[in-house]
Amino acid sequence: MDTFIQQIINGLTVGSVYALVALGYTMVYGIIGLINFAHGDVVMVGAMVATSVALALVGAGSAPSVLLVLLMALLAAIPVCMAVGWTAERYAYRPLRRAPRLAALITAIGVSIIIQNLAMMYWGRNYLNFPHVIEPVIFQLGQARISLLQIGIIVSALLIMAALLMVVLKTKLGTAMRATAQNREVAGLMGVNINTVISAAFLIGSALAAVAGVMITAYYGVAQYTMGFMLGLKAFTAAVLGGIGNLPGAMLGGLLLGLIEALGAGYIGDLTGGFFGSHYQDVFSFIVLIVVLIFRPSGLLGERSGDRA
Repeated sequence: MDTFIQQIINGLTVGSVYALVALGYTMVYGIIGLINFAHGDVVMVGAMVATSVALALVGAGSAPSVLLVLLMALLAAIPVCMAVGWTAERYAYRPLRRAPRLAALITAIGVSIIIQNLAMMYWGRNYLNFPHVIEPVIFQLGQARISLLQIGIIVSALLIMAALLMVVLKTKLGTAMRATAQNREVAGLMGVNINTVISAAFLIGSALAAVAGVMITAYYGVAQYTMGFMLGLKAFTAAVLGGIGNLPGAMLGGLLLGLIEALGAGYIGDLTGGFFGSHYQDVFSFIVLIVVLIFRPSGLLGERSGDRA
């Protein structure tokens, strides 16, 4: 039972990060039908910027508080990621808005490669180690352990997701987003500025990516220019699992994927003598993706839609 609780804690922690990144995927897809494969690299940029700022603060000679380091890292990562997301939308995706979806998809892959290589040129190939400013405060739940950092990640992610739902459901911007997702042309005739709404979706998604980047690098303690690739694929899997284009679905999918990974690596790894242990936890993510695409392509909370005549 203690092992089960421990894996649940680990799964919810990682799943919270997946959920934040999946929200960026699902917002963009829900509005313009684009799978933005560069979104994982925006998370990477956030992680690299946050680590660089944290290292600079610690290396300044003083002993900054944990909250100051995390706050400054976040305040630096968010505008940089928003600038990257807005630039990609404005100069790479907007000219292809009426082009076939395959053209935009290939462009997204190209943007991902560009961001990765620019990051490699600026930060280098080596891993950046997040400074050890966070004291490992541990709470015992029987034999299971949960750290203050894990609690912070889970609670912060849930609060951010709830705030995003409130924005989408209760504000004028959210109404404009939902109208644009339903029908761009009609929304434009009703006075909605389509370009502004789409840019706002990219900006919000990029801000969430920055938060996820800070969380993941603070949790694992390292950042590297290729880290966004696998993280992006897993977040995309989470979005598909929950129902891509559906915000609650992205949240649910991220949390479920984290739990599936943790429980799969913990239990199936033991049953197979460690053959499918933590080193193979990525396998479980993509098994889930294949199963969902075969049996329920619309996702858990997605709506089935028939072909139009």
